[in-house]
Amino acid sequence: MAAEGNVSGYIQHHLTNAQMCMADGGLAFNYACKDAGFWTWHIDSLLFSVGLGALFLFLFYKAGQKATTGVPGKFQCFVEMMVEFVDGAVRDAFHRTDRVIAPIGLTIFVWIFLMNLMDLVPVDFIPHVAGLMGAEYFKIVPTTDLNITLGMSIAVFALIIFYSIKVKGLKGFTKELTLNPFNHWSMIPFNFLLESVTLLAKPFSLALRLFGNLYAGELIFILIAALVPLWAQWTLSVPWAIFHILVIVLQAFIFMMLTIVYLALAHEDH
Repeated sequence: MAAEGNVSGYIQHHLTNAQMCMADGGLAFNYACKDAGFWTWHIDSLLFSVGLGALFLFLFYKAGQKATTGVPGKFQCFVEMMVEFVDGAVRDAFHRTDRVIAPIGLTIFVWIFLMNLMDLVPVDFIPHVAGLMGAEYFKIVPTTDLNITLGMSIAVFALIIFYSIKVKGLKGFTKELTLNPFNHWSMIPFNFLLESVTLLAKPFSLALRLFGNLYAGELIFILIAALVPLWAQWTLSVPWAIFHILVIVLQAFIFMMLTIVYLALAHEDH
């Protein structure tokens, strides 16, 4: 529980990323990066997102190496279940032949799931350890950082544009933006405005949905830690953690499914 009168400072501390930037010709951190602008790096979000992505690749690579046609081990069973689950979701939503879509879906689901899962780590544990090592701020849930969720959604947006041009051609993609839904030259400005808003809404909705749900979940954990005495925190944090497991899995699934649906729409040649 935070000290009386310092609740707002406690919450602000736990919601602040460790920042790094270039200032005065050298590296600067945290407060010195306040006016650094765009080139401010959230090093904690980058560390955990890249680290968890590498962990996913390592574990699945090892599972693939040890795969056997005999009786599989527990971890191999888990990996096979994940692959079959994602493969089934892709087959239901994506009706073309593309060897890249299923791996993209699997990567998105597992990577976001692992990043979301960090929200179940006690809110004071990592910041306390980081503080002992000299780090003033340290967040461990990358998906509560809008920079991370926007980065992933922009990557999905780039794939949408790539496949739209690859399947329909530049001319076909341009026609889709200018002659849909009203197929008349006089409606081109209106069509382009409407389709552009629809297209740009996809990455923003992906990013904000994931960020908002995980940020709210983290904030509730922080509020429990800040306002409830330590001996009674488990009565609220445990039920919320159990419910939050559903949010963790569901948000990873939604991001994956919407990505697959958007890429399926990009493959449709009208």
